[in-house]
Amino acid sequence: MPATPGDNLADLAAFWMPFTANRQFKADPRLLASAKGMYYRTQEGAEVLDGTSGLWCVNLGHGRTEIAKAVHDQLLTLDFAPTFQMGHPLAFDLATALSEIAPPSLDRIFFTNSGSESVDTALKMAMAYHRARGEGQRVRLIGREKGYHGVGFGGISVGGLVNNRRTFTTLPAVDHLVHTYDLARNAFSRGLPDHGADKADELERLVALHGAETIAAVIVEPVAGSTGVLPPPKGYLERLRALCDQHGILLIFDEVITGFGRLGAPFAAQVFGVTPDIMTTAKGITNGVLPMGAVFAHRKVHDTIVQGPEGAIEFFHGYTYSGHPVACAAALASLDIYRAEGLFTRVNDISPVWEAALHSLGDAPHVIDIRNIGLMGAVELAPRPGAPGARGYEILVKALKAGLLVRATGDTIALSPPLVVSEPEISKLVGILAKVLSTID
Repeated sequence: MPATPGDNLADLAAFWMPFTANRQFKADPRLLASAKGMYYRTQEGAEVLDGTSGLWCVNLGHGRTEIAKAVHDQLLTLDFAPTFQMGHPLAFDLATALSEIAPPSLDRIFFTNSGSESVDTALKMAMAYHRARGEGQRVRLIGREKGYHGVGFGGISVGGLVNNRRTFTTLPAVDHLVHTYDLARNAFSRGLPDHGADKADELERLVALHGAETIAAVIVEPVAGSTGVLPPPKGYLERLRALCDQHGILLIFDEVITGFGRLGAPFAAQVFGVTPDIMTTAKGITNGVLPMGAVFAHRKVHDTIVQGPEGAIEFFHGYTYSGHPVACAAALASLDIYRAEGLFTRVNDISPVWEAALHSLGDAPHVIDIRNIGLMGAVELAPRPGAPGARGYEILVKALKAGLLVRATGDTIALSPPLVVSEPEISKLVGILAKVLSTID
């Protein structure tokens, strides 16, 4: 019989876990052994409702046989093919399929393997674009406080996670917009908060400080996810788009979390009616089955870079697994499910139920804010005096034992169930969370 977790510490010691307090985890491990539909099952056999789509990625629910079959068949047909100076049909098929659901003119697709790689690719594209235009001095990148853009050196540089920035060397020509979170004026907003569009004007200050002629791009998440589900204030993204246009700066949307139906359209750009120049995606593109990402470039960006002698490599960048045939098969099968089951827009029908259920927690102990948009939500807790993050972690552990997977970001409980979630499952999710909240001191 297999050893019970913890019986043999060497079994746990070898894996250096990402974004995890390793010693704390290995003292009391939480192991998920299988999954189907809306539920995980632990190694001990307990059923756990997936309140986070795995890690913001399993939009279609777990164990989709259509995707498994596509992956199986592709492995036996073409398990790998290079895309450097070569190609295979599925990469072109997938790029075309993605271009058909993209915002207007964002129809040139570069494949990566993760959100982090998508972000670093997008930042390189922005620099290459300006260099091709004869403005190679535009190398400065503008991120935003409370932003998360993966763990590449470009991503942590434009990101706003304090621990990442303090721990690792970051790129020098980077600055940040102020964040939009305003607890005093926007607490318990439903959907987009009313206050804060003027914070986009911070870009004017950075232009005055550095000079527009030095700035390549601004990158923001339409809805900040990993730092606590922060919807943009009404009018904020529109204002940011206008300012970027005014100063010749490219606008990059990081849609690694918001892409593929999370807000009620294929992409958040379509929900907000604001089209960026470059858009990063990953996660939901394959339903989390295989690592993959895609960067959507506006045709003007692509066509400006892809010029010069025909034999020259125009964009000196790529990854061994860019457009991996098996990942492409998983993505194409996922897109078929999104379309066939109407999951790009289903959130529009279920989100009122989600919003009402989530805000029913407003009177729970220690809750100081609730935020929601689409099928994303956050419950903000007052930090325990002298122990920030302790309440959030305690809820993560207790919720799992009660049959619910949540995501704890400090003292924020972030939620993003699969797009196939039902009304009874939403009620169950919120009911478990309410009971857990009532036990926290």
